[in-house]
Amino acid sequence: MPLYRDEGVVLRTHRLGEADRILTIFTRSHGKVRVVAKGVRRTKSRFGARLEPFSHIDVQCHIGRSLDVVTQVETLHAYGQVLCTHWPAWTAGQAILEAADRIVSEDREPAHAQYQLLLGALNALATQAHDPSLILDSYFLRACGLAGYAPSLTHCVGCGEPGPHGWFHMQSGGVMCADCREPGAATPAAEVLELMAALATGDWVTAEAIDPRHRTSASGLTAAHLQWNLERMLRSLPMVDRTTVWGNARSSPSVAGAEQSVAPSSSSGVSVRSEPSSHNDASVRNGVSVPSGVSAHNDASVRNDIPVRNDAPGATESVHPLPQPSSSVHSDQTNDIVREG
Repeated sequence: MPLYRDEGVVLRTHRLGEADRILTIFTRSHGKVRVVAKGVRRTKSRFGARLEPFSHIDVQCHIGRSLDVVTQVETLHAYGQVLCTHWPAWTAGQAILEAADRIVSEDREPAHAQYQLLLGALNALATQAHDPSLILDSYFLRACGLAGYAPSLTHCVGCGEPGPHGWFHMQSGGVMCADCREPGAATPAAEVLELMAALATGDWVTAEAIDPRHRTSASGLTAAHLQWNLERMLRSLPMVDRTTVWGNARSSPSVAGAEQSVAPSSSSGVSVRSEPSSHNDASVRNGVSVPSGVSAHNDASVRNDIPVRNDAPGATESVHPLPQPSSSVHSDQTNDIVREG
């Protein structure tokens, strides 16, 4: 019987018949594969819960005519178990999975660097290493670099003159000087360009030190650049919650074990609504305003502070949940009703 075994991340699922599912899995050695998991929608399924999106699994498949069949599954990291408790991290993770599915278009073509980048981004979200919005934008920029269409920030894309420059043209792929700028080019703030450069290279200290007001513009232009090169929109991108700004890095939760010890919530996180930029030279079809700049570093390798975990940890670690935004309790004041006997 022709079998193969590999580890991978479940990107998405589709229903098939009454009890089966078609899975899209991004594997380490076989690239993106589509397999059938039979009977996983039944309540008595042996491994149905292990084949959900965000699951990092060790899977064994039987080679079929058109689609392979899953015969055995072992969970390595249950990222979804942690992300489902934090809405900003969950929405950012959904956008990352969809982007990975779109960027890796060739089936069964190994893309080891993209796989490592995806695994590192999910691990950073699950461990609450940084703000989910920053992790998402950093993944977009590095994935673009690995795919061959990284934006340019340091040099004019028209004449090659070194910057800094004050115009960014999405269709041209980067910043432009005053002599080469195209009509409709955006005029991003210097802080936006600095933020995108820091995210592309993994300089998290610089990225988190920049005023959060500039994150909306940077996120919009990053998403616009990615979707322009993919030639399609990401359906999950408008659902990404970018209204909450996290504090510094927190302790790593366990994504492999079932038991988790929850520590008291920290008071360092503050709920802040980002202010939209006043520039309106460029726009994006995904519902996010796009007036700013994009990072130019082509060095989109997996490094710095998006950690990559290749082993399945056996020990359980502590979880520090997100600090929730403070909510005011409104109590209705009512008059006492006195009944006379």
